[in-house]
Amino acid sequence: MNLVQVALRAADLDRAVAFWTRLLGSGPSGRFDPPGLVFFDLDGVRLLLTREAPRSMLYLRLPGLRERLPALVADGVVLEEEPHVIFHHDDAALGPAGADEWQAFVRDTEGNLVGLVDFM
Repeated sequence: MNLVQVALRAADLDRAVAFWTRLLGSGPSGRFDPPGLVFFDLDGVRLLLTREAPRSMLYLRLPGLRERLPALVADGVVLEEEPHVIFHHDDAALGPAGADEWQAFVRDTEGNLVGLVDFM
C-alpha cells in the first residue's frame, strides 16, 4: 500500500499556490478551476489544495532546514517553532541510523501547520 494523495484546506487558492510554490521550489502540476482543485507533486505523492478539505498536518523533509529557513521567513512564512533536535536515531527504524532529526514548524497562508524535517 502506498500513499497517493494528501489534501489540505485552502480558502484562497491563489495565495496558497504562491506559498506552496515558494516552499517546494516548483509550481503546481495541475489546476482545475472550477471546481477549485490545485495539485503539487511531492515525489510521486499528490498534494491537493482545495476549499473543501479538512485541516491536516504535513511533515515535509527540507534538506538544509537550518540554512534555508531564514530565507523563507524573510519571504513572510510564519515561523511557529524554531528548528530543534527532537530525536536521535540509534537505528534506521524511523530515519537514518546515527542522525539527529531536526524539526521546525511553519504556518501556510491558509492556517495549516506544516512540520519541516531534516536529518543531520
